[in-house]
Amino acid sequence: MIGKGMSISHTKASMAYGWNQEKNAEVVFKQELIGSNPEEITKEFKMLQEQNYHCQKNTLSFVLSPTVEDGQRLKQKELEKICQKFMEQMKLEQRQAIAFVHRDKEHTHIHLYVNRVDYKGVAYNDSFIGKRSQQAAEKVAEQLQLTTVRHVQLEKEFLLNDVRQEIKRRHELTLKQFAPKNFNDYMKSMETNGVKVIPSINKGGKLQGFRFEFNGYNLKGSEVHRSMTGGNIGQKLYGQSKVKSIGPLKILDKAVPVAPRLAMSIIKKITKKVIKHTIDTGLGI
Repeated sequence: MIGKGMSISHTKASMAYGWNQEKNAEVVFKQELIGSNPEEITKEFKMLQEQNYHCQKNTLSFVLSPTVEDGQRLKQKELEKICQKFMEQMKLEQRQAIAFVHRDKEHTHIHLYVNRVDYKGVAYNDSFIGKRSQQAAEKVAEQLQLTTVRHVQLEKEFLLNDVRQEIKRRHELTLKQFAPKNFNDYMKSMETNGVKVIPSINKGGKLQGFRFEFNGYNLKGSEVHRSMTGGNIGQKLYGQSKVKSIGPLKILDKAVPVAPRLAMSIIKKITKKVIKHTIDTGLGI
């Protein structure tokens, strides 16, 4: 579950958005309030807020977003529990508050509005409220056995590792299977093996590397593996011949020159490899 929070001054407008019936909104939590519409609730908020004229952003606005899977199964009582627990974690007990759930999209989420000014006219300290909201949402998710952001991140990282390994495997297979001699051949061969290779073009309109698109992921070569940077790929492609320059890449029948830095990196890597091979051969290694 993700939690976001901020202090706002436009109480009535925000509450009207939260109570938007077109978004299938329904009240899931209500505390210390009597009103039955945004205008009445705003007036009740204002009665306390007038005790502290120094506080301009006098309403706290939170959005609590369970994962898609959790949101689909959560009922009104469970959503109410989320709000109660979140209020406790944020130390916002005994304050006017109201929350609405939106189910207009696949992703169920809660809009929670809390009066920043309490019954004594004291304004709630909103320092680092964004970070504290996320931490509170994490704790509530753990308490109610919901999926936390940390769990989602770990799952994504796990899947990402699989994706990286598969892209690298197909890269190595492409080099062995098709033996491409230049960037154009390499891109076509990788696409045959199910990986889309996207050229990274710098502001000067020159090729500086590649991104790899596979299974919904889009990664830089260096994010996949260090062997898949533009320079290292170039070394594999052009290393079989003595190259002094790297030709342009054709994209939609347009010639895109290779950035000098990338070209020089490839040539240096090839030269270094040739020198090492010559030395090793001379020493009989």
